[in-house]
Amino acid sequence: MCTISKNKEITGAFALIDSLVKNNVSYIFGYPGGAILPIYDELYRWEEKGLIKHILCRHEQGASHAADGYSRSTGNIGVCFATSGPGATNLVSGIATAYMDSVPMVLITGQVARPFIGTDAFQEVDIFGITLPIVKHSYIIRDPRDISRTVAEAFYIANYGRPGPVLIDIPKDVGLEKFSDFNINYSQIELPGCRPILNPKIKHISKVINLLQQSSQPLLYVGGGAIISNAYEVIKTFANKFQIPVTTTLMGKGIFNENHELSLGMLGMHGTAYANFAVSECDLLIALGARFDDRVTGKLDEFACNAQVIHIDIDPAEVGKNRIPQVAIVGDVKQTLEAILDYLELHQDIIYNFDQTKSWKERIALWKYQYPLLVPQTIDNLSPQEVLSLLSSLAPDAYFTTDVGQHQMWSAQFINVLPRHWMSSAGLGTMGYGLPAAIGVQIAHPDKKVICVTGDASFQMNLQELATISQYNLPIKIIIINNKWQGMVRQWQQAFYGERYSHSNMEKGTPDFMKLAESFGILGLESEFRNNLESILNIFLDSGGPCLLNCKVRSDENCYPMIAPGKSNSQMIGIKKQLNNSNILFNS
Repeated sequence: MCTISKNKEITGAFALIDSLVKNNVSYIFGYPGGAILPIYDELYRWEEKGLIKHILCRHEQGASHAADGYSRSTGNIGVCFATSGPGATNLVSGIATAYMDSVPMVLITGQVARPFIGTDAFQEVDIFGITLPIVKHSYIIRDPRDISRTVAEAFYIANYGRPGPVLIDIPKDVGLEKFSDFNINYSQIELPGCRPILNPKIKHISKVINLLQQSSQPLLYVGGGAIISNAYEVIKTFANKFQIPVTTTLMGKGIFNENHELSLGMLGMHGTAYANFAVSECDLLIALGARFDDRVTGKLDEFACNAQVIHIDIDPAEVGKNRIPQVAIVGDVKQTLEAILDYLELHQDIIYNFDQTKSWKERIALWKYQYPLLVPQTIDNLSPQEVLSLLSSLAPDAYFTTDVGQHQMWSAQFINVLPRHWMSSAGLGTMGYGLPAAIGVQIAHPDKKVICVTGDASFQMNLQELATISQYNLPIKIIIINNKWQGMVRQWQQAFYGERYSHSNMEKGTPDFMKLAESFGILGLESEFRNNLESILNIFLDSGGPCLLNCKVRSDENCYPMIAPGKSNSQMIGIKKQLNNSNILFNS
């Protein structure tokens, strides 16, 4: 680390990079430009000394998603640089993506020099105002002496409670200005709005235990807050102890082993039939770090309408927002469940009948048998479900990123993942997220297998990041589920808009993906038929460097089960009750 005497003059740019290093930042994702050049000039010196590394993405949106993927896969704060004007506005989709999914990030933007602010100067834009609804907090630096404290506060806020993005806007002349009274020691950060996260009260724990004792059909409904809390082990212990089935949201995927007998997979609009039946029939719903999102609940007033609700979430704004719970606990999911288990350990006199969920589990097992997620198979053509199911079995320990659409839902249904091995834009649904997010994941885990599952439409949103992959020789595996359509748009147009396919076909103008990959020095592969799928997937996964596989799948395949808008979770379309072991599942 750089060391300086207390009286030596330094610049604002030096203070910024020094502060990032002191906050244990190893990587920055970004793209330079005029207003942020003083910071990049200082960064050059720190990189030469091996103290920090910058990853040059090809678009600021790509940089923001890369920082996002880095953060989701590690739990650490992702950092992103962009210049003023269009550089800053190009971050907006990435900031909103992180905000909706509670991803801790610090975004640093250049700004025109202080005398020019408010004059409509070249590449001036009020990024502070533009991003106010989609950040946890924002700063504009007016004095370089404030930089160290501001960076420390930003990192604290980004990770505090429910995580999220924080923006720091730095005028160009602030980065250049020199000053001497530089405090190289961080003081303890004390922010009045960031109150300590408290453990649950005994009265709340007693209420939870009472409801558990009364319930014969309980269900754990687990969201992304449990991932953020690193509550994997305690949820497994809790579920096993009380023999409670577990269903997860798209954000909660990976929190619980989906091969476990208590796992129901994902619930909601494209969740498993048995998860949706279970949430419709349960008598106790325990929501852990989940927010009762519309894609989960369907028709809200019919969601778990027979159930008492326990809601545990670190964000008080979420508790009671969409569903009034019988027991509301504002707190960290992991700490709360540990407190409940510790309480039971200390009070051995509390009686719980561990067989009381037996008939409930048997009923769910019957649903699993009758309404399984099967893989449609034909003699020749590839089904996307078969591709992803086989991919999951061949790469059980891989990190997965996805884009948005049908392939995202099929991935959620058929790919089993480990904790923090699943990166997907859930709240905002950002097409173009998957490829740059994979860059951040691979940078964070250089020796691990990282797979980006994307669609032909989503891939074209940020395909310029192939250049970043090529520059840094990142061994990312990219698999395109190519159905020649904006698949989910086509499915909705078919189901709800009279088969009027308005501007959703992508066949005309689509590049040759193999040649495109090869133009970036990336191995390109293609698969269209079932007879060579496994061999090509093995070549794809075993390739030493980056590789792109274009899977030409059936263009008319729909993603089922599906809950239509305004319907309850029990009213799914596209499922057929199984009376035998037929490989055909979906009939609408």
